[in-house]
Amino acid sequence: MALTTRRRALTTLGAALAGAVALPATSAWAGGHHGPSPLWRAHAHNDYDHPRPLFDALDHRFGSVEADIFLVGDQLLISHDATDLDPTRTLESLYLDPLAARVRANHGSAYRGWRRPLQLLIDIKTEGSSTYTELDRHLRRYPHLFTTYAHGRVHPGPVTAVISGDRAARVPMEAQTVRRAFYDGRLSDLGTSAPVSFVPLISDNWTLNFTWQGTGAFPDAERQKLRTIIRAAHENGQQVRFWATPDAAGPARDALWTELLAAGVDYFNTDDLAGLEAFLDAHASA
Repeated sequence: MALTTRRRALTTLGAALAGAVALPATSAWAGGHHGPSPLWRAHAHNDYDHPRPLFDALDHRFGSVEADIFLVGDQLLISHDATDLDPTRTLESLYLDPLAARVRANHGSAYRGWRRPLQLLIDIKTEGSSTYTELDRHLRRYPHLFTTYAHGRVHPGPVTAVISGDRAARVPMEAQTVRRAFYDGRLSDLGTSAPVSFVPLISDNWTLNFTWQGTGAFPDAERQKLRTIIRAAHENGQQVRFWATPDAAGPARDALWTELLAAGVDYFNTDDLAGLEAFLDAHASA
């Protein structure tokens, strides 16, 4: 296959995973009123720590939210630390049930009039293989909610679940011919045989790969490294996210976000929903 043809095919598959199709603007808002579009590149890190998990991120138009899960018995509990587990804060109650209700109300979309899936990044905090096996059972209870991989093909749904956290989840996921989730790769997955239909997202720790924290000039070598990473991922139809980027409001964060924007990063990682919303709105034409 010619390189250009291969890239076109991979780009098409990547678009299917992202579901980057919007209905006409006149149908995007109830009553025909126009409003700002979703911020597909905005990722709500530690989303469950906000006063209204999921809903605060949706109110700020985020395209991706992150939930940490612990397997306790047959329950998937939401928390960043095991010491804070609460049996009432489950993946279903905070995310899956509200998303299913929202998609029904919006006629099949997380954002009414937009066919692109919302990304639900699920970070596994307990042993990955057993936790994913239970998670898979939970996801199957929502047959029309999730983007699905089935026998070599990707079928976009209103929500795309991407599994991060404990790396042992990879083995049971790779063995499935039908699954309702995808794998969050690392930079070590770039350029490997892992297909985009399994690893649509490449995430890594900013501080382990770059020294620059937004103060002073961005070293040319690091800028080139960043752009090389993103270009390589995009050529394979994959998206890129970095965590552990500076997140305190101020010039350093703005400088780093500006470099990420210029390099074409796909997701900006933040706990400051309003701050990222304002930044992306201010740079909407970039």
